[in-house]
Amino acid sequence: MVVDVGHSDTGDIIASEISAMSFALYMLGFIVFLGGVIWGAVVAGVPHVYIGIATLILLGIGIFSAVSKTRAKDPS
Repeated sequence: MVVDVGHSDTGDIIASEISAMSFALYMLGFIVFLGGVIWGAVVAGVPHVYIGIATLILLGIGIFSAVSKTRAKDPS
């Protein structure tokens, strides 16, 4: 949970908490998706090295996506 102490307006604090929760939910869903992909790759017999490489790439894409979807928009 992110709390911005520098602002007296409670709307900013609530918006940052909602954004942090949205990011966490987005990442939780992506990790569940990634787990399914990894499980499917293991069952299909994909070598573990390739699974590890693909996992890191997809995790990076997931983090970039989560940040871009949940970041607060510039008011100006």
